[in-house]
Amino acid sequence: MDDQGRTAGGADRRILERIGEMVDEERRLRAALAEGRIDPETEQRELKGIEEQLDQCWDLLRQRRARVEAGEDPDRASVRSVAEVERYES
Repeated sequence: MDDQGRTAGGADRRILERIGEMVDEERRLRAALAEGRIDPETEQRELKGIEEQLDQCWDLLRQRRARVEAGEDPDRASVRSVAEVERYES
């Protein structure tokens, strides 16, 4: 494996770890709502922020993987704004 592949793998793992953390936070929020520890408005507000960040992480991961497949430097991929990512998602 070349240096680019090792770098890409480590960064990709960190992005995937962050995605896992956010998924866990989504579960905690849903449980907190079910247990009455937070109100629905709080849950929705916080979920919206997490979902936006998740979309950005998935977008960044797709960018990185596409760059690797094209023989380009995955570290040149960058986090796009929520508005830009949401436009691509629809």
